[in-house]
Amino acid sequence: MSRPLRVAVVGAGPAGIYASDLLVKSGEDVTVDLFERMPAPFGLIRYGVAPDHPRIKGIVKSLHAVLEKPEIRLLGNIEVGKDITVDEMREYYDAVVFSTGATGDRELRIPGSQLEGSHGAGEFVGFYDGNPDFSRDWDLSAEKVGVIGVGNVALDVARVLAKTADELKVTEIPDNVYDNLSRSAVTEVHVFGRRGPAQAKFTPLELKELDHSENVEVIVDPEDIDYDEASEAARRESKSVDLVCQTLEGYAIREPKGATHKLYLHFFESPVEILGEDGRVVGLKTERTELDGTGNVHGTGKFTTWDVQAVYRAVGYRSEAVEGVPFDAERAVIPNDGGRVLDPSTEAPVQGLYATGWIKRGPVGLIGNTKSDAKDTTTMLLEDFNAGRLSAPAKPEPQAVLELLDARGIAVTTWEGWRNLDAAERSLGEAEGRERKKIVEWDEMVVSSHPEYEI
Repeated sequence: MSRPLRVAVVGAGPAGIYASDLLVKSGEDVTVDLFERMPAPFGLIRYGVAPDHPRIKGIVKSLHAVLEKPEIRLLGNIEVGKDITVDEMREYYDAVVFSTGATGDRELRIPGSQLEGSHGAGEFVGFYDGNPDFSRDWDLSAEKVGVIGVGNVALDVARVLAKTADELKVTEIPDNVYDNLSRSAVTEVHVFGRRGPAQAKFTPLELKELDHSENVEVIVDPEDIDYDEASEAARRESKSVDLVCQTLEGYAIREPKGATHKLYLHFFESPVEILGEDGRVVGLKTERTELDGTGNVHGTGKFTTWDVQAVYRAVGYRSEAVEGVPFDAERAVIPNDGGRVLDPSTEAPVQGLYATGWIKRGPVGLIGNTKSDAKDTTTMLLEDFNAGRLSAPAKPEPQAVLELLDARGIAVTTWEGWRNLDAAERSLGEAEGRERKKIVEWDEMVVSSHPEYEI
């Protein structure tokens, strides 16, 4: 083939960027157009990591190095399936890889989930991370709140709720987030897990960081420190699990430090109902559980009602369908064989379509999983290319797709545009003595990226 293999990757978060990198490093002649619905790249690194975790945002530096590569072209502010259809993309690309991630909240199927004051954790993350898709205002009038879930997102939500606004003002939070947090009435945060310490999904570092604020007292009931045979085995087999358990044990036995805000970590409490009056949350009912020897639990029939006025459901993210691409609504993933998109009616691969990241496997795993996942998918794509299983596009010239988008009046944001937006946010932050202040409004992001656009 006298021209490069043309691949579109849809979703410019870590999964899409890693896939793009692997393709251009493969030894084949490949160019990638990296499509992103938002005006800015980086996905959940920009809009899913808590603002007081700049350590994790350091990953952006390695992603930057990939997007600098001349074989990769960032095309932002484009919604695939709407601004350009998947069928249309076939006219411009040999293959399309979907890496659209997950930002919706999984359902928690207990009574009361729909009450006012019951929130999906993803909604709150979207708010405090300045995601333009989410609300600019947040009701923080509850003094006592419950957080359901024992993963890192639950810890992020609990920590942001428990901290003071001024503690977070040194981060990149925009003004609307600071203004809302400064009015917060929250003094107690209760985090609930159905199983025990050895089954918690926290990472050790995240758990330790809970205690770094002088304003937050982390409290664990010594009665919640319990292990069965499977739990002990898990500690022996995993240093990470053992460190989590050690940290929780430390919280359970220490003397109080007298901080103004209390953050309770409750184990062996299974939420059964969010209680309401006049349509609003007034409490949370849980059933006490106990270990059964296998690391699983069963109910004891003992129920507790907790005095909370808001509940945050941190039970996992959920991916959304892309128009024109098969989707398994029950599992909330694109059906695939480990990389190739499958037609659910025939279970045969859909020619030229691939998936990677959370849209492929569900919202589990860390950056390491994302890299290995991208490797599997890109290997399959290149195998199909070398075996002649991909159809050549009618318009492979790089300029052709830009002409289509321009004709439709779409204000495409580019890598150069990200540099402009990045500089604008850093300038806003510098004026207040911090590294960055995030721009929230969609149109403002577009114009900051490309001042020549009139929105």
